[in-house]
Amino acid sequence: MNFNIEKIRADFPILHQQIYNRPLVYFDNAASTQKPRQVIDAIRQYYEHDNCNIHRGVHYLSVKATEAYEEARKEIRKFINAKSTCEIIFTKGATESLNLVASSFGKRYVKPGDEIITSIMEHHSNFVPWQQMCLERGARLRILGINDCGELDPGELNAMMNEKTRLIAVTHVSNVLGTVNPVKEIISLAHQHEIPVLLDGAQGVSHLPVDVQDLDCDFYCFSGHKMYAPMGTGVMYGKEIYLEELPPYQLGGEMIKDVFLDHTTFNELPFKFEAGTPNVEGVMGLRAAIAYLQELGMENIAAYEGHLLGYATEKLSAIEGIKFFGTSRHKASLISFLLGDIHPYDAGMIIDKMGIAVRTGHHCAMPLMDYLKIPGTVRASFSFYNTTEEVDQLVTAILKVKEMLA
Repeated sequence: MNFNIEKIRADFPILHQQIYNRPLVYFDNAASTQKPRQVIDAIRQYYEHDNCNIHRGVHYLSVKATEAYEEARKEIRKFINAKSTCEIIFTKGATESLNLVASSFGKRYVKPGDEIITSIMEHHSNFVPWQQMCLERGARLRILGINDCGELDPGELNAMMNEKTRLIAVTHVSNVLGTVNPVKEIISLAHQHEIPVLLDGAQGVSHLPVDVQDLDCDFYCFSGHKMYAPMGTGVMYGKEIYLEELPPYQLGGEMIKDVFLDHTTFNELPFKFEAGTPNVEGVMGLRAAIAYLQELGMENIAAYEGHLLGYATEKLSAIEGIKFFGTSRHKASLISFLLGDIHPYDAGMIIDKMGIAVRTGHHCAMPLMDYLKIPGTVRASFSFYNTTEEVDQLVTAILKVKEMLA
């Protein structure tokens, strides 16, 4: 496998430190990834040379910053293969992207008695906005279940769809189970009934090549901070046919065309959905992160992380009493588990003292935890900068947990 792990790790300054007198092992990548020097340098470059509010300004700095910002939009369009830059809306993260669609789509298309379908495995950000929108508009939220491996059943989804279904909102990759959902099949089934599909891509876009035209999804939402870019950045992709019809989500600033005493007209796409001063420096970092990922190659990243997942699964499986949650054949590089009756928080605290960062708790997926009848899990999520040696350290830490608490 042509993957220079030493060179890659050298790009991430934060990895080269000690935690509790041990080298940091960072396995919390599903919560947020670390940032390479290239991203940090892009932010510094912007603030030291180009800092200015964008759009409408005619002076040098404003023009330069605007050009860089819009160039980033072009790079993101190419990265996910959207048809037009009009379909790329900058947000502050996947959560805002999902709230934007739920609010605007609900106002435009959802009436009392209509139905929205989502799944039991969703992150709260792709569950609560739809739940609340349905409550506000007198609609019904229907929940697609999972099998024992943590997989969605397209056949069950097909049976749930009817003339009242207005949209299907599912995750591309589960942040708890690691399941890579059969989203292309789901989209094809939905479109046979002329039902649009939204994908929560927060866990997908950093691990897998994403081609929104090939998937044919109607909306795709993701965060920058989970793909090696700054926090407070994100993207909402939407097909232009929908974005033209949806009402604005927020009002003020760049999304306005003209304001009169009795009415206001709104800007064209994509600016109609980008109210206020944007996170320009964050978008510069997002552009640098995408360039970094493209240089490594998403196929190479997927292959290396798949290797790590296989290695970790084999090593952890040998630990007596461990139970995995999410055993789909198609998984992204994360493992959720419990150790017998040991509470995940207790396990996580001991693992932390061994210098290893893992996530514990419900992972913003309380309906899934209730469905599984567990309080939460320990989650180790891997990146292309992680190593098999670090996985071995995790195994040692888990054995220490068993020794102390079993």
